[in-house]
Amino acid sequence: MEKLLRPREACQLLGISYTTLLRWIREGKIRAITTEGGKYRIPYGEVKKYLERREEIRAVIYARVSSTDQKEDLERQINYLTNYATAKGYKAIEIIKDIGSGLNTQRKGLLRLFKLVEERSVDVILITYKDRLTRFGFEYLEEFFTTMGVKIEVVFGEEPKDSTQELVEDLISIITSFAGKIYGMRSHKKTLLVQGAKKLIGELSGEDGEVKSQG
Repeated sequence: MEKLLRPREACQLLGISYTTLLRWIREGKIRAITTEGGKYRIPYGEVKKYLERREEIRAVIYARVSSTDQKEDLERQINYLTNYATAKGYKAIEIIKDIGSGLNTQRKGLLRLFKLVEERSVDVILITYKDRLTRFGFEYLEEFFTTMGVKIEVVFGEEPKDSTQELVEDLISIITSFAGKIYGMRSHKKTLLVQGAKKLIGELSGEDGEVKSQG
């Protein structure tokens, strides 16, 4: 028996809104089955046919973690995004991995991504969360990529609120950098300022000041 999809599932696979799906059903663009309770169900074959007819979309999968001890999370991101690309009918032309802070604008993978965009070799960039691409300024990257005809597709949107460790590390990194410029990297005042910031941020994040040192 053919698998029947709920409207929400069909919309996710097709990359369209529920309103668009209803219009397609009314126009006969896609066939739907009505249940006894008056609910729509979309045969999977209908979705598959549409995806096969659609022009091939070139996708780049981008995944990032902040440190080498998070490689399992890196692979989880890649596996999920690869399956997501397949379900959407995208052709994954490249998988880019980065290990480093979201504040680092010189990440090897990020620079590679810019090169692909500038060469117009990609149509859509797939990421799990906005912060995987950049910690700050996501809207500026999105605007630039859009002008180049490239869409950033964020599967989950914002990171969960309990994912604080990387944000804490990034805040400490920013404070350390500014304190070093003001007082000098080896200054006693710089050390006191950074230590005080670590304690305060740790207390606010519920970690009792136990955050990783950034130098």
